[in-house]
Amino acid sequence: MPQGQPTTVPDDGLTTRQRRTQPVLAVHTGPGKGKSTAAFGLALRGWNQGWPIGVFQFVKSAKWKVGEERALRVLGASGEGGPVVWHKMGEGWSWVQRHPESNEEAAREGWEQVKRDLAAETHRLYVLDEFTYPLHWGWVDTDEVVSVLRDRPGSQHVVITGRHAPQALLDAADLVTEMTKVKHPMDAGRKGQRGIEW
Repeated sequence: MPQGQPTTVPDDGLTTRQRRTQPVLAVHTGPGKGKSTAAFGLALRGWNQGWPIGVFQFVKSAKWKVGEERALRVLGASGEGGPVVWHKMGEGWSWVQRHPESNEEAAREGWEQVKRDLAAETHRLYVLDEFTYPLHWGWVDTDEVVSVLRDRPGSQHVVITGRHAPQALLDAADLVTEMTKVKHPMDAGRKGQRGIEW
């Protein structure tokens, strides 16, 4: 896309302005690091535009102190930019399944809240962090998610993160980025560290 120009212009009857303001469904997937970080970067851009931001974390523990959460909450409460609402569901990383039945229930409840907010046009940007896992595990129906997101009213942008994004979601998305791992400190036996992972 040299100089921000699209490589093709569809014959869809829309003006350039109408095409430019269409809502975007983005998916950040793949085995590499940075999926959530990139989504929170979009949230910062949206906040700067004055958009109401809704963050829904689907498998990170409510006890964890996530750096992006603190930053966006402070910014959202600053009176500048847009307001930020943050929801956490689940009890921890996807591979730590202490109570899978409660995680499943929390994921379903989280999705129901997202549906209510979309119907009410509560936010301009939704970050559904690690939402691919409940879809991959069958806790939330992928076809329903695709249908709800396809038919969402207004110009609400949605970004979904996580590994194993279902093909139907990828097909429905306007923007798909796959993060690939070339090298990671964990490959050399190093654990996650403050300021890098959280």
